[in-house]
Amino acid sequence: NKKIKEKPDLTIGKLKYKADLIPPSLIVARYFAKEQKQIDDLSAEIESLAQQMEALKEEHGGEEGLLYEVIDEKGKIGKNAVAQRLKDIKGDADATDERKALEEYFALLEKEAELNKKVKEAQKKLDETVAAQYTKLSVEEIKTLVIDDKWLTTLATDMDSQIKNIAFQLANRIKELAERYTAPLPELADDVVTLSGKVNAHLKKMGFTWK
Repeated sequence: NKKIKEKPDLTIGKLKYKADLIPPSLIVARYFAKEQKQIDDLSAEIESLAQQMEALKEEHGGEEGLLYEVIDEKGKIGKNAVAQRLKDIKGDADATDERKALEEYFALLEKEAELNKKVKEAQKKLDETVAAQYTKLSVEEIKTLVIDDKWLTTLATDMDSQIKNIAFQLANRIKELAERYTAPLPELADDVVTLSGKVNAHLKKMGFTWK
């Protein structure tokens, strides 16, 4: 339903699915980890390309920079802008450095578009495979997914988080106590005697007397 804004777990064609009991991630982790790793590797490559493009933009994006002419008002560089600029300076002997920078950036953009297409296709295929896997699950497989992979894993994660939190609090408390009692008892006793003498001296000056 177009009125529902909740993000679906799976989209197959025009159909959108929500899986509350067994999320697709559990199916993927148990049956299709290899396929997911391929997608993750492609995504990592895309991220690397994005970092390279950002580095080029930072290096050559200033007012006198080689990429300045193709940066739009939002600070982005589009493929069409780069292609048009390359066309504009074609044959310009004075624009050799700019052309090299633009060609390098354009190659990264093309590679990014290629990888994005591969990720989209791979994700679509994986979603279809996961959707089909739901219909093949036996009762025992469902128990394993829900109890072992979902509930017990969640409990273990929550317990680990609680243990780490308690350990952190204990460590801080021990540190506070250690700082509070860093001075040894004999030293504290000597300090008490010294301070008591100073207090008594001040009291005598103020006219206080005692037996």
